[in-house]
Amino acid sequence: MIISVWVRWALAVYLVGFLEGAGAHCLDLIRGGVHAYASFAPVPLQVFFVSLVVLDPLVVVLVGLVRPEGVRLASGVMVLGAIANWIVNWPRLQEDPEWLLRPVGLLPITLFGLFIIASSTPLLRAVTRPHLSCTTR
Repeated sequence: MIISVWVRWALAVYLVGFLEGAGAHCLDLIRGGVHAYASFAPVPLQVFFVSLVVLDPLVVVLVGLVRPEGVRLASGVMVLGAIANWIVNWPRLQEDPEWLLRPVGLLPITLFGLFIIASSTPLLRAVTRPHLSCTTR
């Protein structure tokens, strides 16, 4: 499969973003255990955030192997992740709208999520193209 430059760059951004996410969630669990998110997230969102310790590395492996499943999983994880982060941060944003402008937290998660959503369809097309054969009949 021939992979264009933009596809390689997009896949690299996916890898970096999901590796960072996996590391952040691993650190959260090391620091706070399985209840690391209990102080600010309802139980279903706590379960989701803990599951990212498995889902983020799975995205990294599948995207690294240039599998369409990796692009699909990345999209699903980021949609759910962005929504979950907006839910848990909404009360704080209502009190202080500048909270969104912090360089770590909701802003980069939102921007990365928008990148994933905007790039997922063309990237999925690019990684699912059938191989062109060079043989003659």
